[in-house]
Amino acid sequence: MHALIEDLVPVTVPDAAFERRLARVVVPFGWTELSASTWDVLERCAAAPRDRWPGVVDAWLREIADRAALAVAEIELLGDVRELLRVKLVPTMPPDERNGLVCVPAGRYFDALIVIDHPKYGAPLTRKRADLLQLGDLGYVVPKTHERELAGIRPEPWPLSPQDRALAYRKPGSPYVSALLTELGRLLPDPHPFGALVAVPSFDTLLLYPIRSRAVLDVIPAFTDAVAALQAEADEPCSGEVFWWHTGDLSPLSESRTRKALRIQLRGRP
Repeated sequence: MHALIEDLVPVTVPDAAFERRLARVVVPFGWTELSASTWDVLERCAAAPRDRWPGVVDAWLREIADRAALAVAEIELLGDVRELLRVKLVPTMPPDERNGLVCVPAGRYFDALIVIDHPKYGAPLTRKRADLLQLGDLGYVVPKTHERELAGIRPEPWPLSPQDRALAYRKPGSPYVSALLTELGRLLPDPHPFGALVAVPSFDTLLLYPIRSRAVLDVIPAFTDAVAALQAEADEPCSGEVFWWHTGDLSPLSESRTRKALRIQLRGRP
């Protein structure tokens, strides 16, 4: 079988190489390469009469050539897509929406969605596209997003009442500020012994309120109103939920158990 593949590769896919030791066909292009394991064609041949094997192998190689052509077209359209990848934290999506996308849970209430940042062809990265372009380990996308999109953001005071201010991290028009949810421990000024109120009313705005005393219980309504107002006026609204961030976890204040847990934490505090 491998001898047959070796004979047909130069004819059907002239730009490809057959790596017998690794049992794969490789087509290099642009900044990457398309590789296809021979296990697939071996299974196809096992299900076909021997006299049909040349046709089965030829059809398989033509599929590889077609995929390579699609990948080349993608590169011509986008350039080096690795430089365009960003992570966007979105409220947890229903399974039918996240199927087919490169997306992983980021805690209980958000998903980390990989997107292609392009002014004309920007879109969530699909698993099909990632496979086509041989995009493997994407762990570098998170630090790249922080470096390219979020490095210069500084907090600004956000009025809640005449005496209370929240901290607002904003980058108008950017869809990536929500990714700062992964950096809350670094963003919050000390002290914050009881965590913080957290909200992402829009993808370009993160709102924080460090909790230092029981006074936060009187601030929560004003904080919630500010979140609702920001979400209502946003071009890209994210979430209207107010969370309590404590010991690294987010808990929604819309749940009675969260409010109870917060009061217990603050019991006996000034």
